[in-house]
Amino acid sequence: MANRLAKETSPYLLQHAHNPVDWYPWGEEAFEKARTENKPVLVSIGYAACHWCHVMERESFENEATAAIMNEHFVNIKIDREERPDIDHIYMDALQAMSGQGGWPLNVFLLPDRRPFYGGTYFPPQAVYNRPSWTEVLRAVSDAFNTKRADIEQQAANLTQHLENSNQFGMDAVNDLLPREEQFTAAQCDAMALAILGQADKEWGGFGRAPKFPGTFSISYLLRYYRMKKDEAALQQALLSLDKMIDGGINDQLGGGFARYSTDEKWLAPHFEKMLYDNALLTDVLCEAWQLTGEARYAVAVQETLGFLERELTSPEGGFYSALDADSEGVEGKFYVWSEEEVMALLGADGPAFCAYFDVSRHGNWEDVNILWVPRPIATVAAEQQMSVAELDALIRRCKPKLLEARARRVRPGLDDKILLGWNALMIHALCKAAGALGEEKYAAMAERAMKLVMEKMRRPGETPAFWHTYKNGEARYPAFLDDYAALIRALIALQEVTGNLDWLREAKAITNYVTAQFGDETGRYFYYTESGQEDVIVRKKEVYDGAVPSGNALMAHNLWHLSIVYDERAWAERALAMTASLGQTVMRYPTSFGVWAAMVMRLVQGEPELAVAGPDYLERMKELNARYLPFKVLLGADNDVEDMPLLQNRRVEGKTLIYVCREYRCERPVEYISEINNLI
Repeated sequence: MANRLAKETSPYLLQHAHNPVDWYPWGEEAFEKARTENKPVLVSIGYAACHWCHVMERESFENEATAAIMNEHFVNIKIDREERPDIDHIYMDALQAMSGQGGWPLNVFLLPDRRPFYGGTYFPPQAVYNRPSWTEVLRAVSDAFNTKRADIEQQAANLTQHLENSNQFGMDAVNDLLPREEQFTAAQCDAMALAILGQADKEWGGFGRAPKFPGTFSISYLLRYYRMKKDEAALQQALLSLDKMIDGGINDQLGGGFARYSTDEKWLAPHFEKMLYDNALLTDVLCEAWQLTGEARYAVAVQETLGFLERELTSPEGGFYSALDADSEGVEGKFYVWSEEEVMALLGADGPAFCAYFDVSRHGNWEDVNILWVPRPIATVAAEQQMSVAELDALIRRCKPKLLEARARRVRPGLDDKILLGWNALMIHALCKAAGALGEEKYAAMAERAMKLVMEKMRRPGETPAFWHTYKNGEARYPAFLDDYAALIRALIALQEVTGNLDWLREAKAITNYVTAQFGDETGRYFYYTESGQEDVIVRKKEVYDGAVPSGNALMAHNLWHLSIVYDERAWAERALAMTASLGQTVMRYPTSFGVWAAMVMRLVQGEPELAVAGPDYLERMKELNARYLPFKVLLGADNDVEDMPLLQNRRVEGKTLIYVCREYRCERPVEYISEINNLI
C-alpha cells in the first residue's frame, strides 16, 4: 500500500511512498486533519542524498510497530528540504533555538496551527548514548500534547517569537551621510583576511577542524585579497586548500566531481554524497586559481569536475540534476572504494605503481578498504618506483579508464533527478566562468542550453518574470525563493559576458525589478526568503548567512551593484550600499560565515573597471578579457551602439573595435588592444 507521497515528484518523498507511516505532503489537508482530530503534527525533513535520513527510515519508518504509533498519535508530514527550503529554514531555526544543534533528518513537532514546540534530528530505534529512542520520543510528545497543553502552547509561542525576532537584523539606521570610502575601507579587508587566515589549517588546507567543508567563499576571498594586496600568505593558504582537496578523497580521483565534505582533516574520507552546488562553487574558485597562477592542475580539475557534471548530472533537456547519494546497496561509499586485490587484478603489472600513487594497501586506508587519494607528490612516488614522472603520469592515465569501466558495472548510488532553479543557476554561472577562463566554447553552450530550459520550463505563466523552484518530468512546482532569483540574475549577467548576448542582461533587469517588488522588506533594504502573498509559512524569514550556498541577500547586493552600473540605476546602487553597510560589523567579525558579503565589501573598497567593447570584433575582445583574472568587473559588448545601456551609447567608430575602460562613470581614452589597458585593469 502506498501512502499519500506516491503522487509526488521529489525522489526523497518517493523513497518514503511505501513506508507503513501514513505520510502526507506539506499542505492544508494534513493540518485540517490535525485540527479536526486534535493531534500534534510531526514534520520530518530530509533529502535524497542524506545518509542518516536513510538510516532512520530503515530503522523506524519502515517498522510496522513504530509506524502504528506514529499513525495513531500524529499527523505525519514528509518534506524534501531541497524542494521546500523555506519550511526547512523556519523549523531548523526553531530546533537550533531549542537545542543549540541542527542537522538532518530534522524531526519537529507542531501544533495544528503550524507553530513548533519540540524537535530533534536522528533518533535511534533503541535508547543509546544519552539519546532516547524514537518510540520513547513519540510517546512522550503525545502525552505532553494531551496532558500539558498549556506548557506546549507557551513553548510554541516562545519559539515563534524567537523566529520573528531573528528577522529583525539590519533594521538599525545606517549613516548614509558618510562617504563610501569611509564606510568601506582597506583596513576592513585586512581584518577579514586576518580573521580567515586565523581559522586556516596551515598543514592540510581548509578552515577549522573536521568535519571539513570546502570553504569556497573564504578561498575566493583570499585570492581576491592577494590580487589587491599581493599578500603571499593569503595566496598560499588558498592554493594549499585547493591542492589538498584536488589530491584528497573528497575529489573522485577516477570520475571527477567533489563530495560534500570530508569527515577528517586531511580530506581523505568524504561523506560521499555529491551535490550540484558544491561542484558549481568549486568550479568557480578553481577557475580563479587557474587564471591567477596559470598552473595546469587547476584547469584539469575544472575539466574533470565538468566532465562528471556532463556525464552524470545532466538531464536529456540540458538541465542539471541535484545530487548523487552517498550510499549504494545500503552502504556508504561502496560505489567508490577498492580493495588492493581488485585493483591488482584489473591492472596487472601496472598495479604496484598505481597503488603506491593512490595509497592503496592490503589493510586499506579507510574501514578496511581503500579510498583513492594522492597523499604524496608524484615525483616522490616515481623515484620510489624507479620511473620518471612522465612514465608514472602515463601509467596513471592508462589505468584510470580501466578502473572507471569496472566501477561502472557496480550498483550506482541513487540519483536525485529533480532540477532546482537556484542550483542550476549556480552551475550555469560556473560554466560561464569555465568558458571564459579556459576558452572552452562547449561550456558556454552547456550554460546556454540549461538557461533555455529554465526560461522555457520553469517560468511561471503570465506577464511578470516569475519562476518555479523545481522541475521534473515536464512538471514545475513551488514558487521560486529569493536564492533562486538571486542566483538566476547572477547567472544571466555571467551568460551575457561569455556570449555577448545583451538580451540576457535585459532579462536580469526585469527579474531584479520583480524581486525588488515581491521580496523587499519594510526597510527597503533586505529581501525576504519567500515572496509576498505566500500563506503556508508561519513567518517570512530573511536569510543573510553564507552557508553551503551563498545567501540570496548577499548575491542580491552584488547583483544590484552590478546592474546599477550597467543601467545607471542609482537607487539600486544605494540599496546595495545600505545592505552591506548595515551588516558590515558582523561580516568583519565572522568573514568565514559571510564570505560572499566579505567579497562585496572588498568590491566596494576596490571599485571595478567598467569595460565596454564596441565594434565588429567585440566577441574576440570580450573573450580575451574573460580569460583574465578580473574578479570584479562589468563587461559589455556589441557591434553597434545600444540605446538602453548607458555604457554602450555613442561608442561606435566605423571599421574599428574599441575598448572603453570606465570607472565611476569616467572613461579613459578608448584603445584597440587589451595590452594597451593592462595597467588600468
